[in-house]
Formats: sequence, structure tokens, C-alpha cells
Amino acid sequence: MNSRAPTAPTGLAWWRLGGLAPRRKSRSFLWALLVLLVGSSLVLLIWLAGRYESSATQERLEAYTADLATQMRQGMSRNLRSLQAMQPDRAEPWLAHAQELLQKRRELIRLEWLDTELRVQLASDSPYRPPAFEIFQRSLSAADVGLACRAAQRFNAPAYANSYFVPQSDGTGLELMDLCLPLMAAGQLMGYTVATYALNDVLAELLGSLLTRGHAVAFTEADGTRLAMYGSAGSGRQLFAAQQLVDLSGNTLVLRLESRQGTADFFPNLLTALVTAMTLALLVVLLMLVRDMRRRLKVERDLAEALAFRKAMENSLNTGLRARDLDGRITYVNPAFCQMVGVRAEELLQHSASPAPYWPPELANVYQDRQAFRLANKALPRGGHESVFMRSDGTRFPVLIIEAPLINALGKHTGWMSAVLDLSEQKRAEEVSRASQDRLQATARLAMVGEMASLLSHELNQPLAAISSYANGSLNVLRDAQGEMLPSSPEQRRLNSDLDMALRRIAEQAGRAGTVIKSVHDFVRRREQKREAVRPMDLIDAIMPLVGLQARKLGVRVVISAEPGCPDVQCDPTMVEQVLLNLARNGMQAMQPGPAQASDRVLNLRVQRSGKDRVEFSVADVGEGIADEVASQLFTPFFTTKEEGMGLGLSLCRTVVEQHGSILSFKPQLPRGTVFSFTLPAAAPYPYPGTDEADLSQLPAF
Repeated sequence: MNSRAPTAPTGLAWWRLGGLAPRRKSRSFLWALLVLLVGSSLVLLIWLAGRYESSATQERLEAYTADLATQMRQGMSRNLRSLQAMQPDRAEPWLAHAQELLQKRRELIRLEWLDTELRVQLASDSPYRPPAFEIFQRSLSAADVGLACRAAQRFNAPAYANSYFVPQSDGTGLELMDLCLPLMAAGQLMGYTVATYALNDVLAELLGSLLTRGHAVAFTEADGTRLAMYGSAGSGRQLFAAQQLVDLSGNTLVLRLESRQGTADFFPNLLTALVTAMTLALLVVLLMLVRDMRRRLKVERDLAEALAFRKAMENSLNTGLRARDLDGRITYVNPAFCQMVGVRAEELLQHSASPAPYWPPELANVYQDRQAFRLANKALPRGGHESVFMRSDGTRFPVLIIEAPLINALGKHTGWMSAVLDLSEQKRAEEVSRASQDRLQATARLAMVGEMASLLSHELNQPLAAISSYANGSLNVLRDAQGEMLPSSPEQRRLNSDLDMALRRIAEQAGRAGTVIKSVHDFVRRREQKREAVRPMDLIDAIMPLVGLQARKLGVRVVISAEPGCPDVQCDPTMVEQVLLNLARNGMQAMQPGPAQASDRVLNLRVQRSGKDRVEFSVADVGEGIADEVASQLFTPFFTTKEEGMGLGLSLCRTVVEQHGSILSFKPQLPRGTVFSFTLPAAAPYPYPGTDEADLSQLPAF
């Protein structure tokens, strides 16, 4: 059994395989060392910041305690001045003054006036609480009060006694402190004023408004025993405390301030948190860089696969793709474009900007001018444009070019991208379809012969009726004149004049009937319709004899209004006159079941300008209007609401109007009636400003 032995790796392979593991271990060690150093720095920074924050908190608390002690001394001094203003001349003024002071100073719970033997002469208790000495007799604290008063007499100044606890009737107690103030008159001792303080109320009244949230203030003894307290120290993990001595004459109180706010947390301040966040962000960025490198390698592989996929997709397209720079030079073509024009890609890419090898020689100059104009103006026709290209064998073929700006990754316009479609098969299909359409139109015109015959008889009814009326009237007048009047009389001359006018009308209507027949005959034989410039009022005047005759018969008043300065219209006068006559006749017939008064039956014929190169004709009646179920099939051939109608009048009118490039429309007229309107082209339309036949911007770009 033969087995192939593995070959030894070369030097490069050994470096890649054998040297890769130590490099990975060294990189891992460096990463671990970096993380350890950053972590140690972060922990040390947090510890130092915590120590600094704790010391700063303690300093702020001590300064705050000093301010509270100062405020306490000032409050006690204000009370002392108020007590010195009390003069015990008589009992009633002293009691009134005492009650007023007790109402203003809540920290004072009792005022007493003692004589020189320390006997109570007058006393007043605070109105805000029950008397403090209901259970604990006042005489039990007489020793402390006596010591304070003897000291006040000796130094001729106020003196404070030591504090003492007094139980209350509600189960609680008060820590009280007495102030003895000697009363002197002409150098003689007159007695003493004793003021009793409740230490809890002293804290609440003198320091309560200054105490912030999270702080507790208390009076303590030298050994730390708490005498009175006010406020709450908060719920922090570490307790901060500061003390200040409040020196009073004869007594010294220890003011203690406690707080659990401002405790050093894991992030003691914003700076520490910011540095910590930046350090963590640095670690995250390093990790993201490693991940980004891995992703970049993956993206490069995906990009190579996408490029190969795009190349395969472009090679499979039947649409030609072409890219050009701003100078018109070809920078890219796909295989479909090369196969379309029969030129290799290398030849197209190496060729100069113009003329291109696929341009027909006879059109090269025109294409070059158009391309220069388009490149200079950056104008792209919407929906693409058609052109003619030439294959390498000299055959021409039509193409559709769709172009779009070529924008690079920086958003800069660098050229044009074109999609080229070969229209040879489409053009051949269009030729076949056009021939089929011609045959269908010929068949449709043959089918319309019957309709036109019926229409011809319908339109000749009015001229022939007028001819018959004029002829019968002429015969009757002539017959009566022969029997009653002399040849040379004035009556005979007037009769001859009437007879002459009637005969002329007969000739006019007969000529009109012949013109209508000729127009229909030309239409059936597919002859080119002859249109001429006609004044709008000439069209109205031509139908007025017949309109006026029927208006007098039906009792309708006809009103004609024309806008001054209307241009001539280009039309077939005979066919347009038939349209106006038919609309006027329908309008007059629509007013028969309408207004009872003949003066209210008004038919309006209006001519006015519509836009720059159109003239609008409208016929308005005041009839009952058109019902919704009738309006949907109003122009349908052979549909009519009249007993004697054929249903071809409006169908013919619409056909004639559409042949003149317009639409026969109708709308209701307020308060009643219907308005039919259509437009005709002006014989000399206004030119559009700036039109130039040689303007290359109107031509497609190549």
C-alpha cells in the first residue's frame, strides 16, 4: 500500500504556522496587561476621589456648624435684649409684656418675676404648650435658679443655669435651661427676671429655618450625652458630624451637627464619573477596533464576491451600459453594448471623446453639437431619448438612450451613466401595428357610411323645411296678388319686393343644403377637410335666420354676446355652423316645458377667448337641465329623449368638435338650465416667447 508522506513546510510556511502562536500569546499578554493597568488606575482614582470627597464634606459640615452656632448666639442675644426691656413697675404691664414676648418667642416657655429673696412674685407660661411644671414642681429646680441669680447679682450681668430634665404629663419630657437677669434701680437690686428655655424649641426656632434637608442638629454634654435634637441626618452609609461650643454666661452648650448626605459613593463626583466613563470608553473603542478589523476583512471578501456577482449580472444583460466622463470619453461599456454596436471594448475605451465609432457619418456633426450642448448644460430629457446608431458593418438601427448623472462616493458629479436599448424589433412591431390600425380605420369609416347617411337626412330637415316654407309663402302671396292688386300699384311693388326676398332665402337655404351634402360626401370619401379662417360672429350670423325663425315659433328670446377682440378661428365653417345650429335648436326645445312667460325663455349664445390660442363657443338655456341617468349616455348614437328625434345630433356634434381638436362638454347653469361649450383653434395663435428653431436645448442629447 502506497501512501504519500507529508512534505516539510517551507520557511515562509513555518513562519506563518510556527511563529503565529507566540505572536498571539504576546498580543494576549499585552492586552491583559493593558486591561490590568487601566483597571488599577481606575480603582485608585475612585479611592482617592472618595477620600477627597469625604474630607470636603467634613469641611463643609464644620463650616456649616460654625454658622449655626453664630446664629444661635445672635438669637439668644435678641431674646436677652427683649428681656432687659421688661421693667416690673406694676403687675399688669409686666404680665402683658410677658405674654407678648412669649407669643413672639416660642423657645421661651415661662417668664417669672422674683423678688430679692428669690420668691416668685409674678409668672406667665407660654400659650403654645401646657405649663411645664405641672408634674415637676418648680421648687425642685430652685437651687439651680438660685446659683444663676447669685452669679448674675455678683457680676451684674445675665447668667444661665445648667440644663435639667422635666417630665411632662403626656409621657414625654423637656430639657430646660433657665436665664436669670438682675433688675437694678439706682444701683439697688430690685429683683430678678427668670426666663425658662426649652432646648428642643431653641433648636427649632433659632436654627430650624437655616437647617437644610439631611442634617440634624443637637445639644450635647461634654461626654456626648444628647440633650435635645432637631432634624434628620438622612440615610447614607457614613455619618459625618461636627461640633461647636456655644459659650453662654454661666453655662456652655455643645452644638453638634450630623449628616449622612454627601457620603462618598462609588462615583463621588462628576469628574470621577467622567474619567471612569472615558476609561471604559477607551476599552470599548479598543475592543471595537479589533472587531472592526475582523469585519473589514469580511467586508473585503464580501465586496469581492459582490463585484464578481455584478460582473456576471452585467455580462448577462441584453441592455447596453455605457459610462462617460465629463469630457464625453467612454470609461466603461458592458458586453451587451459591444455586441450591439459590433465594436470591442478596448477600441471604445481607447477612442477619443467624439466622434464615436458607432455614430453614422452623416449625423456625426449633429451628434457632436448636441453632445457638447448637453455636457455644458447638464440637461437630461425625462424618459430618455431616441437616436440612431451604426454597427461595424454600416447598418443603422434605432436605440433608446436613458441617462443619469454618475455620482462618486464623495457626492461629486464625475460623468454620465447610460442605458441603451435596441429598438429595432420594437420599430418593426410598431410598423406592423400602424398598418393594422390603418386597415381598422378604413373598416370603421365604411361602417360609418350608414350613420352618415342617417345624419345627412337629419341635418337636411331644417334647410328643406325652410325652403318649403318660403316657397309656399311665395306662392300664396303671388296667388293673392294676381287676383286683387294692379300691376303698377304700390302694393304690387311691395309684393314684388317680398317675393324677391323670399326667393333669395330659398336660394340661400338650397345652397346651404348642397354644402352640407358636399361636406358629408367629402368625409365619406376620406378627402382632406378644408379649413379656413372665419370670424366667430360670421358663424353666428350664418345660423341666425334659422335660429330666429324657430325662436319666433317657440317664443324664445335669443341673446348674443361676443368678447371684443376675439381672433379668427381655423375651422370647417359648414360643420361648425351645423354644431351651433343643433345646440341652439336643442336649447330652445329644452325650454318648452320650462318658464311660462315667453320673456323668461332666453337662449344665450356667447363667444369669448379661452387661453392664448383658443376661442370658446357656448350655448346656454334656462330649461329643466339634464338628469343624471340621461347625462351618462347623452352622446351615445341613436339615444334620444324626443319622440321625433333620431339620437344622432349630439353624436355628430361631438365628432365634429373632436375633429377640430376640442371636446364638447356640458354643465348645469344656476339657477336652472344647461350650458354646452367647445373651443376652436385661433387662426393665428400667439407664439411662445423665446422659441427658436435652432435652439439645441430642445433636441435630445447623445
